[in-house]
Amino acid sequence: MTLALLAHLAAGVGIGFLYFNAVWWSARLFGRGGGVGAGIALTAGRLALLGGILVLASLEGAGPLLAIALGVLIARPLVMRGHRAAAP
Repeated sequence: MTLALLAHLAAGVGIGFLYFNAVWWSARLFGRGGGVGAGIALTAGRLALLGGILVLASLEGAGPLLAIALGVLIARPLVMRGHRAAAP
């Protein structure tokens, strides 16, 4: 059981990295004024992906759902710190 929860936590961190990198790319697309359609598609895609994964995790129970959600929350400051350091 513990190993499964750790696997869900790791999956949540990976999903969080994808999600928050997509947030950064969406912000860049909208900030440049071009590629608004691509920005909207990226936003819809990342929300659908995260929502779908959380729904699938909820079908496994509260533990896996909370582990994935915690992993996503762990990834956020790591991704944002990386992009802040890379910003000019």
